[in-house]
Amino acid sequence: MGRFQVLTMTDAAADRVNAILQAREEPAEGVRIGVKKGGCAGMEYTVELATEPKVNEDAIEKNGARVFIAPEAVLFLLGTEMDYEETVLRSGFVFKNPNQTSACGCGESVELKAADLKALAAQRAEA
Repeated sequence: MGRFQVLTMTDAAADRVNAILQAREEPAEGVRIGVKKGGCAGMEYTVELATEPKVNEDAIEKNGARVFIAPEAVLFLLGTEMDYEETVLRSGFVFKNPNQTSACGCGESVELKAADLKALAAQRAEA
């Protein structure tokens, strides 16, 4: 059994990551997902280009798209699904995160708690 995957991504998210990388003139390895303090709910997700992996950084790959997870964000992102949505009003990555306790009205920031590692281990043992 392999390592627990911090984050999963949908086909739509993988397609979007690939499109972003193909549109770049300078090469990039993928995108990096993180969290930072900010917004009215306390934390915001960050998405930036990753030109190279960092030491001890988790990475996932789907359909050739690579996503790196900033080490300081791992506990807040465990079990999260990364998706990409286009609606009439906005387009962007969407994070379905079991560690999210609330979000602000505009959806730009969220309140996150660190994942319960004991509960996750128990779930995996049952599976």
